[in-house]
Amino acid sequence: MQQELFIYNTLSRSKEKFEPITKGMVGLYVCGPTVYSDVHLGNCRTFISFDLIYRYLLHLGFKVRYVRNVTDAGHLEGDRDEGDDKFAKKAKLEQLEPMEIVQKYTVGFRDVMREFNALPPSIEPTATGHICEQIEMIKEIIEKGYAYEVNGTVYFDVEKYNKEFSYGQLTNRKLEELLEGTRELSGQDEKRGRLDFALWIQAKPETLMKWPSPWGWGFPGWHIECSAMSSKYLGETFDIHGGGMDLQATHHTNEIAQSQACNHKAPVNYWMHTNMLTVNGVRMSKSAGNGFLPGELFTGDHPLLEKGYSPMSVRFFMMQTHYRSTLDFSNEALQASEKGYARLMNAVKTLESLKTASTSTSNITELKQKCYEAMNDDFNAPILVANLFEGARIINSVNDGKETITVDDLQLLKTIMHDFVFDVLGLKAENANAAHDKALQGVMEVILEIRKEAKAKKDFATSDKLRDELAKNKITIKDTKDGVNWSIEE
Repeated sequence: MQQELFIYNTLSRSKEKFEPITKGMVGLYVCGPTVYSDVHLGNCRTFISFDLIYRYLLHLGFKVRYVRNVTDAGHLEGDRDEGDDKFAKKAKLEQLEPMEIVQKYTVGFRDVMREFNALPPSIEPTATGHICEQIEMIKEIIEKGYAYEVNGTVYFDVEKYNKEFSYGQLTNRKLEELLEGTRELSGQDEKRGRLDFALWIQAKPETLMKWPSPWGWGFPGWHIECSAMSSKYLGETFDIHGGGMDLQATHHTNEIAQSQACNHKAPVNYWMHTNMLTVNGVRMSKSAGNGFLPGELFTGDHPLLEKGYSPMSVRFFMMQTHYRSTLDFSNEALQASEKGYARLMNAVKTLESLKTASTSTSNITELKQKCYEAMNDDFNAPILVANLFEGARIINSVNDGKETITVDDLQLLKTIMHDFVFDVLGLKAENANAAHDKALQGVMEVILEIRKEAKAKKDFATSDKLRDELAKNKITIKDTKDGVNWSIEE
């Protein structure tokens, strides 16, 4: 069936019918992690939300180029290009090369995304891998009169840009309002205007990450990287740009300014932003002591957690709140999600054993349409979940003999549950016995080591006894030239 998708556009502050620039193709750019520390749960919520969006676009049949960058240079302590470079600061603290920090946390981020079953992006560019593109874009902005250089640092001229374009268009604020919230320039400040931001920053003698440029050795500002990489891989104007709502006022506002100054056209058709996380009604933050790392959430190793929660239970929990709404963490909510996730997985499993009849007591076609209506309404996952629970109710009712279903409707129900539970929501069945399997693996390693030592001492009686006793318990061990393999008979 033909689907009409509506997306809430932050720029217009309304839902708009989604019409890609190129028919059948979608350009999607999401601001990725800044890899100088472990990814926090707020970031995870954003990336899982856009994984849902990516998955649904693919489900609708679009060819999607999903670009999610990695910020591995140029990120300072303040949004206004103030303070120390976070990568260099972390490298000095841990006595490592900056790129060791980058590698460590990039690998960690990808591992976490795999735990949450997030699909990898089509392209995952890094800021350090696109220094040339950023320099070229800065040169063009200077040539067009929207930037100036002072002592090796290049600044974007916000007030000049605002004479032709609206600098505060994304947040619906006028320049005068924005200026009211900034400090007056001191006599030592290089910038012409209080809102001017750095495109290129002059390196200090102690700067570890720096590159040559027409303005001397330095490094790129935080904002220019996304403008340069998005235009390189998706064009001067592309379909969707996303990120957390905390990026609207500065990072995304500056991205628009840079790209419009360079190309004199709007860089993005649809701006999408995810909302914040709270814990028991309080905004999640390190300073409040209520911030969780994903690993802490999985193990339960945090004072505010009663137990650990599996990655799929957490992902399912996130699916039950719309991406534009505040998501509140609590043990009660997470435990309810555990039960809901298990209920959904059990229903999917029960599908395979249902018996069919000549008539159906439920309208499965209508259920399918409701699932699409939910996702077509700005990716409304909570409504989709409610409809899938209705599907689970039908499955359990048919299994209990309280309702009936035809062969065709059963096949349609299987398609609905598979497509929306696994392909769209991105859930997967988890091994409920994972802890037992890990323990068994450890026990087997000990037993095989004892057997190896026995064979080395030519104590074949002990070696054979271990093999035979394991066989009685349906565990087969096999000696090969590469070592010993073991398996459990099904």
